Amino acid sequence: MEKKASFSSMAMAMMLCFIVYLVFATTCCSADAKSSFDDNFSIMWSENHFKTSEDGQTWFLSLDNDTGCGFQTKQKYRFGWFSMKLKLVGGDSAGVVTAYYMCTEDGAGPTRDELDFEFLGNRSGEPYLIQTNVYKNGTGNREMRHKLWFDPTLDYHTYSILWNSHQIVFFVDRVPVRVYKNADYENDFFPNQKPMYLFSSIWNADDWATRGGLEKTDWKKAPFVSSYKDFTVDGCQWKDPYPDCVSTTTRHWWDQYEAWHLTKDQKLDFAWVQRNLVIYDYCKDTKRFPKLPEECSLSPWD
Repeated sequence: MEKKASFSSMAMAMMLCFIVYLVFATTCCSADAKSSFDDNFSIMWSENHFKTSEDGQTWFLSLDNDTGCGFQTKQKYRFGWFSMKLKLVGGDSAGVVTAYYMCTEDGAGPTRDELDFEFLGNRSGEPYLIQTNVYKNGTGNREMRHKLWFDPTLDYHTYSILWNSHQIVFFVDRVPVRVYKNADYENDFFPNQKPMYLFSSIWNADDWATRGGLEKTDWKKAPFVSSYKDFTVDGCQWKDPYPDCVSTTTRHWWDQYEAWHLTKDQKLDFAWVQRNLVIYDYCKDTKRFPKLPEECSLSPWD
């Protein structure tokens, strides 16, 4: 009886330790979708253009002829899964850009790394375009543009980034719309060394955003409002000098073999996107790039 009681106590103690470990791991690496804005973010500029819902779970950024607004995470990360639900500006949104992106710094620094979702507004009745871009050490020019298969102004949709040392995948409602692969050698095109914050902002870009700048922002329609909710992160939170999770340890799902490549079902979805939704791909723009960039030789299917 004494041995049995001792064994039961030991099992209970081990279980409690395991529960404590899980709580700690979740706290240090995740952001709860139900946490408040202040738990995860700071306003970058124009706090008077930012509002929250009564329960604090939905956030609104507005743009007028004076200024836009933006926010960023308080923590920075290197690798993981980053996701947010957005509802974009409705009606005539020509010239307006809603950006949702990751960057190593606050500002367009000359050596920044960056992963971009940019939602390009349009005239009433015309579809939104989504532009993605990748920067390494201040060099971008890796744009892709897609149509969406839904109206992003009517409801919230989920926009996500998977980032590990093997690939970066941009998702819309869990559908992969862009795959950006790393090479098996040191290179100047895949950002994998610097931790990044996550940002979102709304701003005027009528010099280029809609039909190359031909369509200007109609300020009579202001304010333009985009809204956000359900921010989630399952990633490696940065701690100086560096955290253990930055190396490939396969402890986290986003750093395991299955996340290094598209799954079978994801490949089917990605093929459909490639056939039906791609508007522009810099890797096919031989007029702009007579010699295509090095990363264009890497297959997203591998």
